[in-house]
Amino acid sequence: MKTQKKYILAIESSCDDTSAAVLSNDTVLSNVVATQEVHKDYGGVVPELASRAHQQNIIPVVHQALAKANIDKKQLSAIAFTQGPGLMGSLLVGTSFAKSMALGLDIPLISVNHMQAHILSHFIREDNPSMPPFPFLAMTVSGGHTQIVRVNDYFDMKVLGETLDDAVGEAFDKSAKLLGLSYPGGPLIDQHAQKGNPQAFTFPKPKVAGLDFSFSGLKTSILYFLQQKTKEDPGFIETHLADLCAAIQHTIVDILLDKLKLAASQQKITQIAIGGGVAANSLLRKRLKEAEKNWGWTTYIPKFEYCTDNAAMIGIVGYFKLLKQDFAQQNTTVKARFLLNEE
Repeated sequence: MKTQKKYILAIESSCDDTSAAVLSNDTVLSNVVATQEVHKDYGGVVPELASRAHQQNIIPVVHQALAKANIDKKQLSAIAFTQGPGLMGSLLVGTSFAKSMALGLDIPLISVNHMQAHILSHFIREDNPSMPPFPFLAMTVSGGHTQIVRVNDYFDMKVLGETLDDAVGEAFDKSAKLLGLSYPGGPLIDQHAQKGNPQAFTFPKPKVAGLDFSFSGLKTSILYFLQQKTKEDPGFIETHLADLCAAIQHTIVDILLDKLKLAASQQKITQIAIGGGVAANSLLRKRLKEAEKNWGWTTYIPKFEYCTDNAAMIGIVGYFKLLKQDFAQQNTTVKARFLLNEE
């Protein structure tokens, strides 16, 4: 018996990307992202500017997503939106739009946890699907989040460890700023690191018990190291940029892999799924492939477009919630902090 097609419009506005996607069941028909360039001038996301840009972008982005999918809004079965975690002003724009549109079309509204969406992005149906079997370990690494989660089912997840301070993407961006690189700095560190020697410099790895992470101490040690070296030689950073990037990247990826290896050993799970913007990092991807050979892991990394913040991942959670008829109400409020499995 054929499953009836359900069309879901998904909206993601948790930080500085305005995104809308249309899914037919678990298949993506369109996934449109409007990136905000304004934050480059400030070296990081400015919340007030982000919410204003979302207000400008949301209507054209939704219109484009529907047009690309060749779907009329009257064909939609539900509207899914990011409830949190994220920036309050940004979340309010997407949530308000989703509520209004769902009310106008008289269709269900579905609230989605952004972190859950990063994990379930692995279940977006592709031509050659490679989906992790339950249970698996998910490591979400992005500009705002770093956590390791045991995933028993679509909606049964347990956080095993998370960052106590900076997220890993933030650690990359702040380190890049110390090196005089523009925002976002993570991809630039990756780019320069290709030409550098990761063993040229050594930075201390923080000693944090269990499966939690900490990156603020690493950033401080890099700051003091650079201050000392540039005092001795004002051109130090410029001369050693590639080696510095390689060493910083090597240290950060080492920290991630050490914790992931510990989690896999403790949980006795070898199915490992990665998500979030930092999943695009070339060294992390390379080390994960090596882990398949060295530690017997099977690793899963979504397409790049589903790693960074995007509405398709919101849509796949929306689809699974639609099957359960797990709908939100018009009085649903946004959550800047939003734990996994929290209602």
